Amino acid sequence: MDRLKSSARLMIVSDLDHTMVDHHDPENTSILRFNALWEAHYRHDSLLVFSTGRSPTLYKQLRKEKPMITPDIAIMSVGTEITYGKSMEPDDGWVQFLNQKWDKDVVIEETSKFPELSRQAETEQRPHKVSFYVKKEKAEQVTEALNKVLKGRGLDVKIIYSGGIDLDILPQGAGKGQALAYLLKKFEAEGKRPVNTLVCGDSGNDAELFSIPEVHGVMVSNAQEELLQWYAANAKNNPKILHASERCAAGIIQAIGHFKLGTNISPRDVSDLTKDIENAHPAHEVVNFNLLLEKWRRAEVENTELFLAGLKAVSHPTGVFIHPSGTESHIKDHLNILRKVYGDSQGKPLKIWVDDVSASQIGSDTWLLKFDKWELYGEERQGCVVTAVMSTKESNWFTWLHVHQTFLEQSAKQEWLF
Repeated sequence: MDRLKSSARLMIVSDLDHTMVDHHDPENTSILRFNALWEAHYRHDSLLVFSTGRSPTLYKQLRKEKPMITPDIAIMSVGTEITYGKSMEPDDGWVQFLNQKWDKDVVIEETSKFPELSRQAETEQRPHKVSFYVKKEKAEQVTEALNKVLKGRGLDVKIIYSGGIDLDILPQGAGKGQALAYLLKKFEAEGKRPVNTLVCGDSGNDAELFSIPEVHGVMVSNAQEELLQWYAANAKNNPKILHASERCAAGIIQAIGHFKLGTNISPRDVSDLTKDIENAHPAHEVVNFNLLLEKWRRAEVENTELFLAGLKAVSHPTGVFIHPSGTESHIKDHLNILRKVYGDSQGKPLKIWVDDVSASQIGSDTWLLKFDKWELYGEERQGCVVTAVMSTKESNWFTWLHVHQTFLEQSAKQEWLF
């Protein structure tokens, strides 16, 4: 909450499964496009919020399976848990709010009397969420009966059915929409309400997000029936809600452009990254430089001395590169390794992305940067934290002065080159 000194230019609040993350996209094309767009153009003055039905356990598991960047805020367990930053620090105020008229033991007692309900894994049973599976044809009947029984026991609960199978019982004050409203109220109290907010979803438990006043919303093209039915009944004529023609993260990118919330051209969509200097920012240079390395190793750019000269042109003559192994060299000397690895991943699933790029101006023309860099090669992933110093050149170009890398995770099967 404290990362930005003023109001976020844009806050994106996105569901994960089948919205930000496309489980039918083995190349992870759309989410990698979004990652590059966010880190290059938005991270420095905007906020990213993931709002998921997943518990913290399953959320962390997904982060290991997919090339996800780090959100500023995570809303988990269908809006019953709010955490901040990499450390996932919980919001104690939200916990206290949800404790009102809630008794998990009573919920467990009463739901045990419904044979139609099949209890989900223990990781999905949270302090303010009790979760089951129920067949679609039984869902409405069970929901009505449960509401009546639990109200009779003095509880004020909300029952959410989504995905054609998942049934979650929460405190009435919980849910993705209420969690977002709570955050917006906190921002308002600090005088830092985001200039624009875009909510993104695909299923029934996302409907609440679209009901928050003054937000823009996008239902991705692969949205499920229950969300489309809600849209038809409640928001069909709302110009602030878009049913995208693109799937998952590609639909989110489409919505950014549709609502004119900022640039929606991802660096991954730019054919010549060496000329992509519009709205230059140090983070933009970080993203482009690493994408160029990926393209070089995949032989998606021409193997020319001109290309190598371009990379060296943005490296200071005395710039220092410290490899995660501890080896130190001049940046320009280290770049000579590129000659040997051109096309070493041609036709192979190498992907490189950066996460959580922060840039602080420490002089009139000098920037200190820190970010995580990841390489995904098939199912093998390795990463390092990078600290770098850049200076601004004429015409919005940046020069690398110093690069220091330290391993985050290391795979024995892949040698870390850059």
